[in-house]
Formats: sequence, structure tokens, C-alpha cells
Amino acid sequence: MNAQGASGDNAPMSDSPAESFHRTLLQALQRAPVDAALFAASHALSQEALARHVAALRQSGIEIIATKAGEYALAQPLQLLDAAAVCAQLSAAAQARLESLQVAWCIASTNEALLAQPAPAQGARVLLAEQQTVGRGRRGRHWASPLAANLYLSLDRRFGAGLARLAGLSLVAGIAVAEALRQHTGLDIRLKWPNDVWLAERKLGGLLVEGGSEPGGKARAVIGLGLNVRMPPAFAQHIDQAWVDLAGALGQTPSRNALLVTLLEHLLPALEAFDAQGLKPFLPRWQALDALAGRCIEVKTAAGDFHAQVLGLAENGGLRVLAENGEQILHSAEVSVRTNDA
Repeated sequence: MNAQGASGDNAPMSDSPAESFHRTLLQALQRAPVDAALFAASHALSQEALARHVAALRQSGIEIIATKAGEYALAQPLQLLDAAAVCAQLSAAAQARLESLQVAWCIASTNEALLAQPAPAQGARVLLAEQQTVGRGRRGRHWASPLAANLYLSLDRRFGAGLARLAGLSLVAGIAVAEALRQHTGLDIRLKWPNDVWLAERKLGGLLVEGGSEPGGKARAVIGLGLNVRMPPAFAQHIDQAWVDLAGALGQTPSRNALLVTLLEHLLPALEAFDAQGLKPFLPRWQALDALAGRCIEVKTAAGDFHAQVLGLAENGGLRVLAENGEQILHSAEVSVRTNDA
């Protein structure tokens, strides 16, 4: 198993010179405030050029203040992702299920970057980014992706059971994520069908599964997860739905590296079990996390909207609902569901 940053030999892309400097500057600011004149001089920059780099980081969501003493400082503590440190904390069983774990600085989309590569022959390939420029959710919706604030994770894996079974994959990934978060934070994390991670009726994260068939009857899937850890105010004001982050819910920002360890310890065995046994063994676990069970919802379809009551999951992962014309099974590709009171 390889653990690398963006400069590793098989990383999806290398840092640009500006990105490399931004990483260096943030690593210095993590340790202590930096003297603007001395730091600029040590990197053969004018103070004006350094100020432009600081402005770019602020635009990306990093809160940097300028002090009267001529220093730059972080407005609050910051932790960068560390692939080697994460791998060192994983159990031997989790390490054995990984092909590689990489952290990029800034890329368009972690899902797209993995889909552009051949699927891993064995195990799971995990890619994270400190920032995404075109992060997206289900049906192409924009996902706010500020720098070094949240988790943007994609996991690439082959599945021997073939394409037909993958219909329930996003549900299983959601179960693993919710159970990991509940263990790590003690919060009452729930799942909103088909792919939203909820806390207190607000969106904490979302999943996006992409892929297709592979030679020999196998399937390949890339599972993308966006998780709000600490959303900077400048980005929060542009989000057009009810949302929440872990920092707000916990009263402090959790370690993203420690959180990632817990997520992988749950995701990797869950995906292995799904490949071997399918969705059925996971149905009781979904039921325990279901945010919609028994509730009245509004179903939005291209053919029109209607109201229904949620009955639970079907064995194929569809949502069983009771509408005026009787029971129906809804599929994630067909509908969008919003609770009437959300």
C-alpha cells in the first residue's frame, strides 16, 4: 500500500509552483505566525507578492489575519491532511484492503481523477484533495469545496458481483459513513435516502457513486464523499440548502486525519462485505439510521410531484412509499425527495 501526497510518483497531479508555495506557507502558519518581511525575503519574494498569495488563500477559504506587528497568522487552528500519518494509524486489516492512499492539493474532482485512471487490480485506491474546483453531488449539483476545511474523498474499487448489484452500493457506503461518524463524534447521524448524510435535519455530507462494467463480468465503482468538517463563513453564505458541519455541532473542529482513519476503518470492510453478500445484510443497519422512516414526503419527478409516506427500503435499495395510488418503489435515478418539514 502506498501513501503519498500530490508530489508522489503515481499521484494524479503534482502541485503547481503557486500551490507548492501555498502549502509551504500554510505549513509555516500551522506552527506559528510568520513575519511577512522575513518570510518573503527567505523565499525571494517581495512583500507585495506574498500579500497576493495570502489573498489567494483567503479566497480559497483560509482565514488569515495581518497583525500590527507585521505578521500573518491563522485566525483559527488548521490541520492539513497527511497521507502517511493516516496510513500509520490504520489497522493491519484496513491497510491490507488498500491499494494506495493519496492526497492532492487542488484538483477539479477526486471522482473524475480516479475515473481517468485504470481501476486498481486489487484493493481500494483512495484519493483526497485539500480543495476541489468543480466538486459536485448527485445530478451534477455543485458541492462547496473550500481549501483545507472539509473532507473530499473518493474511493475506487472493483466488485466481482457485476454491475447489477451496484444499485445498493451508495446505501452501503452511507451506512458505513454514518456508523463511523456516530462512533467518532457521538452525534446522532442519520441517512436521508438515497445518498445524504444528515444531522438534525440538515445536510452534513453526501455520496456520489460512478463507474461501470469491467471485463470478465466485474464492475468498477468510484465512491465520492463530501463531508462538512468546518465550512468557512465566506463559503457558507452561498449554500442554498439547510446544512451543518461537525465543527458547529461539536463546538470544536475535529481532526480531519483522525476522522479519515475512522471512516476508512468502516468503509473498507463494509465494501468487502457488500461485494460478497450484497445489500440484504445491510438492510437492518439502514433501518436503524433511516431519517425518513414513517414520514410524509414530497416526491419530485419529471412527470409531476406527489405526496407519500415512507415505508422503508426495498431489497434492491429502492424506497418503498405509500401514495394515493398504492405502494410504489422509487429509485434514486428517478426522483428527488424532500421532507415536507425540511
